[in-house]
Order: sequence, then structure tokens, then C-alpha cells
Amino acid sequence: MIANALDGLSAAIRETSVRRDLADLIPLGLEVSEIDLRDADAARRLRGVDMVWVRGGNVFALRRALADTGTDQVLTDLIKSDAIAYGGYSAGASVLAPDLTGFEQVDDMTTVLDPVMTGLGVLDRPLIPHVRSPGLLESAACDALAARYQNTGQPHWALRDGEVLIVDGDNTELLGIVS
Repeated sequence: MIANALDGLSAAIRETSVRRDLADLIPLGLEVSEIDLRDADAARRLRGVDMVWVRGGNVFALRRALADTGTDQVLTDLIKSDAIAYGGYSAGASVLAPDLTGFEQVDDMTTVLDPVMTGLGVLDRPLIPHVRSPGLLESAACDALAARYQNTGQPHWALRDGEVLIVDGDNTELLGIVS
């Protein structure tokens, strides 16, 4: 699991969030450990796993951590060569887009110096999470970004909480609400 989208938060909040995700993933039968992109060997450690789970938080904090460590290129190469499965939510999914322009409406880009505006380019268009997902603070900002893309004719993926985008080779499928 990669949790660097939380890097702009306090250590206590980060730790609580990581523990919550681990508590959700381990009962599924997964052997989970954290790969912290702030560690010098993070890119090397990615080469030894079957799957990476990238949690949400701030997409700019996550993208900056990926770029600063060179993990962005390693991860992209592993995904494109089908050597690793990638799963994630919120910022962890959004970072797969070719471009992060517009996400400054959703996440605070000032949490990092020199934000990286290019995504990993794994997806062919932006993925906007939390659209029409009442109860989430960022839902209104995500709705506005999706509307902006819709109004300008920008292709994008707009996912409600509980929806899943599955990409397997050339096949892409959006699954409805899952429980």
C-alpha cells in the first residue's frame, strides 16, 4: 500500500488512516505492507510485489512523492508491462490520468512545492472520484470539476463512491455501485 497522498497531514492522522486501510484490506486475505515513497528503496520494493494499492488523500502530494523518488516511472513501466496490478481510490486513482489540471479545484496544490501537473498517463482521460457522493466534503468540488469537463467536451471518468473502473489491457469497464 502507498499512502503518500496523506503526506501533507499530521503524522497522527496519517497513521490512523493507514491503520484503517490495513484493517479493511487484511481481512480480504491480502498480505499488506506499506511502501513509503519517502524511503530511498521504495522504487526497488515495488518490483517485488504483485499488486499495489494507492489510497486517497491529496493528488498533488501523491504525484510529487512519485516524481521525487522516480517511482512514477517504475510504477508506470510495471503497470504497462502487466507486471503489477494497480488498485486505489480517490487521489490514488486520479493520479493515473494524463493530466491533473483542474484538480486544484478539489485538492490544495500548495501542500507541495512545485506541483506536478502531469499524471502517470495510464488512463486515457482524467478520473474524477466522489462525484454525486453526498456526505463527502470534496463531493461538491468533484461535481463542479466533472461539470466543467462535461461543458467543455473534455472526456473524463466521473465515478460515484462505490463505482469501480477496471482496465484490463485494451478493455475498460465502469461497474456500478458495489457494496
